[in-house]
Amino acid sequence: MAIKLTRQSHPSLRLTLRPAPALLVPRLSRPATTSSLASKPSPTRKSTVSVFSDDGRVPWNSLTNSGKVARATQQSFNFSLIFIGLGATIGVFTVLYLEVFSPSSKTAIFNRCADKIRKDAKCLELLCGPGLHGKREVEAFGEPSWSRWARNRRIASRVEVDRAGVEHMKMHFYVKGKAAEGTVQVHMSKVKGGEWEYEMLALDVPGQQRMWVEKRGGVREEVKRQGKMFGVRWN
Repeated sequence: MAIKLTRQSHPSLRLTLRPAPALLVPRLSRPATTSSLASKPSPTRKSTVSVFSDDGRVPWNSLTNSGKVARATQQSFNFSLIFIGLGATIGVFTVLYLEVFSPSSKTAIFNRCADKIRKDAKCLELLCGPGLHGKREVEAFGEPSWSRWARNRRIASRVEVDRAGVEHMKMHFYVKGKAAEGTVQVHMSKVKGGEWEYEMLALDVPGQQRMWVEKRGGVREEVKRQGKMFGVRWN
């Protein structure tokens, strides 16, 4: 900084300060070093996977084209298995509902008919003998089986449709009490959109007269004409 001395009229001196001109220093560029080069991100390396080795850990963007095809194939196969399992589960529940839980299923009709036989006093007398008896003393079951462990036996039944479009179900099963055994004959009908109604429900005990539990319109001619098929009398 320069100092200028000036002389004035009186003997005191005055100092005047002026700023010195700024010096221009050229800025040198910093040469590239290994550390600066290492800080630059390097391009990511693509990974290749197969259908069997892909575990989903490699991000989608890090897969090669063949790896993306393999992952897409694997996921499509997995989704197919899920849909097949779901469809099979729905099918099983549908069959269970139609065959067991539905009010119109054969199992539900069998249980209703068996309860009617157990609640009828005359049927209890034929099967268990004179006196008071409970419903649990009468056992109801389907076709005989060679296996003594097979308690849930198949129930013989068939469904036909007449010319008027009315469905007819004919079923028979067996009952057993302390005194005797018998065969229960069932004939039910159902119009379109309606429910099953009894045409007849009867108990046949060998050596005894047929015991009617339910019948519509009295004994019909078709009931009188009793025929046999496969050794079983259908009414």
